[in-house]
Amino acid sequence: MRRTAIALCMVFGLAACDGFPVAGDAPSPLVAPQPLTPEFEERTAESFEIEARFARVEANLVARGLLRIDGGGPDVPFTDEMVTRNFNALAFSEEFNGRGGQLVRQTVESSLHRWSMPVLIETVFGPSVDPEQVKQDSATVGEYSARLARITKHPIRKIEGNANFHVVVLNDQELRASGPLLKQYMPELSSPQIRFVEDMSPDTYCVVFASDPAQDGRIQRAVAVIRAELPDRLRTSCFHEEISQGLGLSNDSAQARPSIFNDDDEFGRLTNHDELLLEILYDQRLAPGMSETAAAPFVKSIATGLMSPTT
Repeated sequence: MRRTAIALCMVFGLAACDGFPVAGDAPSPLVAPQPLTPEFEERTAESFEIEARFARVEANLVARGLLRIDGGGPDVPFTDEMVTRNFNALAFSEEFNGRGGQLVRQTVESSLHRWSMPVLIETVFGPSVDPEQVKQDSATVGEYSARLARITKHPIRKIEGNANFHVVVLNDQELRASGPLLKQYMPELSSPQIRFVEDMSPDTYCVVFASDPAQDGRIQRAVAVIRAELPDRLRTSCFHEEISQGLGLSNDSAQARPSIFNDDDEFGRLTNHDELLLEILYDQRLAPGMSETAAAPFVKSIATGLMSPTT
């Protein structure tokens, strides 16, 4: 499964999630985005076929003991050294690189990115998304936003309007024409990034773009795009990973375990291990723009402190 993260000065995603960086011109002034057509639209036959295919994928993964929702357990122990290693792999590199006008999956070194301003998350749904799913997904994102705020001790909440982090849920026919909508939310998006979304491959389930227009490590806005055809467990997995990656953990690692930031699909929810990574990211001993070398002694100290039993 691929979830993808791409940064505009980073972009991230899930593949079946994916992500990418976005480069840093000064942010264009945002106009009030035009809402999607409010009238319900019928889904296409292709969209129902995609839904059926994803249902088979999820059933197969669950039957194999993957997409776990237990957050990790005694079968997947980890140490402070492992947390430190995994944090460095996720926070100081990016999944995608821009080359020749194309987005290329290639890990590149990066500095620490995170939000300094409050993160205001809004869910946006295509007009063909079922109203019951809209209600369910809105609640999921709201609950998850509150959880992330508790973990990071950073202001993160779900709102309606005037958001700086949009979570866009679209069926296939809407995905193929999503460029104008995405540009409303993030004018910095490049043509290759728009094409990546509109031509999203069947093995990519979702993607997130995070914008650091000043190139100083401070994320100012983000957009996550989630396939609406995904069944509940895969779709929730996308919400968990893409929103978390949009907070600054811009890469995946095959060594990260137990973790949702791993393309092996073992875990389908943010894990206890992942919570520690987010705590480290938003610890005040670190600062946006830090290099891995400069942050190293602090990261190690923070990880050791978090893993030490309290007295």
